[in-house]
Amino acid sequence: MRWLSHTMRGRFLGGASLVAAAVIWQIVADFVVRNPFILPSFTDVASAFFGLLGSGILIQDLTTSLIHFAIGIGAAFLVGVPIGMAMGWFPDANTVADPIIEVIRPIPPLAWIPFAIVWFGLTPQSAGFVIFVGAVFPILISTFAGFRNVPKVFVEAGKVLGCTRSRDLIRYVALPAATPSIVSGIRIAMGVGWMCLVAAEMFGVSRFGLGQKIWWYYYLHQMPNVVVYMLVLGFIGLLLDRLFRHYVGNMLLKWQSGEVV
Repeated sequence: MRWLSHTMRGRFLGGASLVAAAVIWQIVADFVVRNPFILPSFTDVASAFFGLLGSGILIQDLTTSLIHFAIGIGAAFLVGVPIGMAMGWFPDANTVADPIIEVIRPIPPLAWIPFAIVWFGLTPQSAGFVIFVGAVFPILISTFAGFRNVPKVFVEAGKVLGCTRSRDLIRYVALPAATPSIVSGIRIAMGVGWMCLVAAEMFGVSRFGLGQKIWWYYYLHQMPNVVVYMLVLGFIGLLLDRLFRHYVGNMLLKWQSGEVV
């Protein structure tokens, strides 16, 4: 009961803070700014939200952006984790790959937009490529750090218990030990990828999407619609992060809380 009351209190305070923010927003927009182009009011934004939702445009753009995001994050995971594992476990692989990665990594993801359009055209793969460039390095570096920092005692214990091959040591010793670091890298990559998604869509990588419509409605001077898309980006980003943390906490990292896997 104490846990339940604490949870309910937290939800109440969170809801109250959102209501207070909306009231302050409305007052400032109506009585201080008095210019809907500079700051649309909460009621204007709410009306625009229901209009966009009813027309189906918002759902179409949200679906498109989620497809872009899934392509980029999925590719970053499939590339970043294996390369990070190889670099962290095999010194020769690190020696070969590190100079190349350190040259490419500082290049901003948006600098790849011209090549994304040339290589893939205005397709979901084009936006996904820009997200991939932004997300792959946090995953790769976190995976590398996780494997490089596996305690030596874990490796020795694994050998004593029969893991004599490098493949078995990676599967049963190094990978479980490095999982928290990999998870942290994926979570960081999701945030970076979500920001890259918006920027890529704004700069013309796609004809649809949340970021593309922010720029489009700005040109039309429909600022309530711009704020709607901004808020949708924020709430979807928060939802993705919460879902990821919930899934990872319940499935992969139970042992950190003392639960039996």
